[in-house]
Amino acid sequence: MQVNYRHQAKMLSNRVKKRYRHFKKRYARQKIDVFRLYDWDIPEIRAVVDWYAGHLVVGEYTRRQTTPDWLPIMGQAVAQALDVPMDNVHLKERYHGAAAGQRYERIDHTNKFLTINERDLKFYVNPWDYVDTGLFSDHRDTRKMVRSLAAGKDFLNLFCYTGSFSVYAAKGGARSTVSVDRSKTAISWARENMKLNGFLGNGHQLFQTHALDYLEKAKQRQHYFDLAVVDPPSFYTIRSRQDHFDIAQDHPDLINAAAAVIRPGGTLFFSTNHQFFIPFFEELNVSAVKEITSQTIPEDYRHKRKRIHRCWKVTV
Repeated sequence: MQVNYRHQAKMLSNRVKKRYRHFKKRYARQKIDVFRLYDWDIPEIRAVVDWYAGHLVVGEYTRRQTTPDWLPIMGQAVAQALDVPMDNVHLKERYHGAAAGQRYERIDHTNKFLTINERDLKFYVNPWDYVDTGLFSDHRDTRKMVRSLAAGKDFLNLFCYTGSFSVYAAKGGARSTVSVDRSKTAISWARENMKLNGFLGNGHQLFQTHALDYLEKAKQRQHYFDLAVVDPPSFYTIRSRQDHFDIAQDHPDLINAAAAVIRPGGTLFFSTNHQFFIPFFEELNVSAVKEITSQTIPEDYRHKRKRIHRCWKVTV
């Protein structure tokens, strides 16, 4: 078994080194510090590898047959290939398939952050304490799209996570931004990302609350927006109310609730990373829906066997 692991480690390191050489100069010119080097490209090597400004995040899509020594062997091989010290290698276990929707628990409490560049903006990431580091770089081109539409607009960011879409909208000249997430940690992180880029004051509000609760109150108060991003997790549970959200069946209600607070002619971007998502858009109270997935997936995330996300532009 160990011999087989060494063979896999060699294949993985060769692939990662080749991809790094391909991307490093072009992304350096664009001031993009975070990009993907590998995502299960070789069927027997169930790994994902991301570059974070001199750090490596190496994940394993876990399964029952997984042994505890596999991931460290892969991490060491990738580190050697790119001459990265092991202190800068962060090993993660990821769930695949039906288990992917389960909540990831915090894995450490270092409270350390890296400041990384994405074009002319900066973001805090934490590869030590969480499986997800704080920035989903597969949506960097979607963020650029939002920025291009944001001038003079009131922008709503539902399930905002660490606020990267809000930062882009603010940079694009949004009149106001509202960021909503049920996680206290996420909202605090989003606030720090806004501050890091110089966006402070009453024009940029953050709310720790459930998205549907916020939408209901916004409609009651007649608080309307021109531009929105709705990027929910595939599944979640509000334990205090025993409410369960499943994107497969609940996405029409969610999109309609968001569309109800968008001014006529406004734009809503809806996205999901659910691998088996089937849209039911016939039930939407909107003017038009156009899938723009191919325009929103950067080169480093294009994959022959799967899509990192799907994305639609909805006109209200």
